Amino acid sequence: MEINLLSIGKISSEWIQKGLENFESRIGKYIKYSTTIIPDIRNSKALNSEQQKEEEGRAIINRLQPSDFVVIMDERGLEQTSREFASWLQRQMNTGRKRIVLIIGGPFGFSDDVYRRADCKLSLSKMTFTHEMAKLFLTEQIYRAMTILRGEPYHHD
Repeated sequence: MEINLLSIGKISSEWIQKGLENFESRIGKYIKYSTTIIPDIRNSKALNSEQQKEEEGRAIINRLQPSDFVVIMDERGLEQTSREFASWLQRQMNTGRKRIVLIIGGPFGFSDDVYRRADCKLSLSKMTFTHEMAKLFLTEQIYRAMTILRGEPYHHD
């Protein structure tokens, strides 16, 4: 199985980029892992929030495969502890799915088409984070889940 983290917009903060690279290289020791970055929508200032969500939604849908298990990160999604997330991830891996795609949307959320395509909604927190921070937190949680599943000492209860 492969995990793909799909997100809108590039990372502009150097320290976040370094953190991402660190955790991404660690995750690669456990599972096939990739990232997909959809560039920010051009001329987004000329679009209202709904139009921007629609544009981003088309870009997201175009990068998905029919067999993908699609998980959107949404503040109204299922909240879990790190151990619960690890168990959830293990259940997904046990299904024999080829690829799980975790999606971090743009600043206005997801289009209706993306919500309809999603198989699951997860939440990092009820708090709002920048998309860069959400990507770092989610990447770290994927790594943490892998160490929990292997019984390694990274996570402490």
